[in-house]
Amino acid sequence: MSKLVYSVITGSGSYIPTKTVKNEDFLSSAFFDDKGIPLTKSNDELILKFYEITGIKERRYITDDLVTSDIAYFAALNTLESTQTDPETLDLIIVAHNFGDISHQTRRSEFVPGISSRVKHKLGIKNPETVCYDLPFGCAGWLQAVIQANAQIKAGLIKKALIVGADTLSRVSDPHDRDSMLFSDGAGAVLLEGRLSDEPVGIISCKASSHTETLAYVLRMDKSNNPSYPHDHMFLKMKGRILYEHALKVMPALLKESIVVAGIDILDISKILIHQANTKMLEAIITRLYKEYGIIGMPKEIMPLTLDWLGNSSVATLPTLYDLILKGKMEGHSLQPGKKIMLTSIGAGVNLNAVVYQVPG
Repeated sequence: MSKLVYSVITGSGSYIPTKTVKNEDFLSSAFFDDKGIPLTKSNDELILKFYEITGIKERRYITDDLVTSDIAYFAALNTLESTQTDPETLDLIIVAHNFGDISHQTRRSEFVPGISSRVKHKLGIKNPETVCYDLPFGCAGWLQAVIQANAQIKAGLIKKALIVGADTLSRVSDPHDRDSMLFSDGAGAVLLEGRLSDEPVGIISCKASSHTETLAYVLRMDKSNNPSYPHDHMFLKMKGRILYEHALKVMPALLKESIVVAGIDILDISKILIHQANTKMLEAIITRLYKEYGIIGMPKEIMPLTLDWLGNSSVATLPTLYDLILKGKMEGHSLQPGKKIMLTSIGAGVNLNAVVYQVPG
């Protein structure tokens, strides 16, 4: 059998912001609905219900002196140092994000130059053939960047790619919208390299889809829920119920298709690393996936979660989770050689994707 080129993750890194914001910190918030009317339930009730649905106890925010490109650089540097990789040998840097650099002072998005260019500059890379570009694809952006890099590796265009996911959702969270309790900041990265093998290894299947006909604006930018908010800042808004219902409808089918394309069975999957925004939704999606195979309930420990202490950090969720597991920082979870895992995410657009990955030996 002739050898084929496969894309293998050879290392990872992450940056977890230092500022911890607990649920109790929202007790003094003034929340309004999307029509500008104050919510009648007490914040104690709202926060308790929020925790019961999402499982989030706390989240991380960046400090006032940092922006997205800073923490993307921290995660990138952590990856390169962890793998002892010379940054000049990189062929490609993709940074997935959604809001660019937003300073604490201005609250305005900066996209020029791109975040990837800023990261390459911060890394001090002189090599002009290290191509860099940004990928905005909602919360599914980091995994889509992995899919893109995989295609370039398999086509023989590149050999080594640094894939970073970084967002600072605290800078686009409306302090008067209870959904703001979902969002957090963070950055994660992996090094993806081509490997010749006569047996499947690394990425063995990819799937993605975009559902824009009726769902393009399920997540969008808009003014504060508070009609008296004194600034013209734009904030991230979400129709959570619609997104929840759609995710339950389409994600299990996408995940099953990824498994079929990989030529394996659901029982071959040892871990499912999923983008995290809502514990009840995640459990419902994975339970429905197993039901597709006639299995009631999902296996214990199949779905490692960081949601309770890191919140929803958008594109940073998956690479951060991968890095924590790889480095033995998630008790009860590991990435054992030869085992198959699935990575999957859903985000604004509405975009969703999945990758089946065999951990290399």
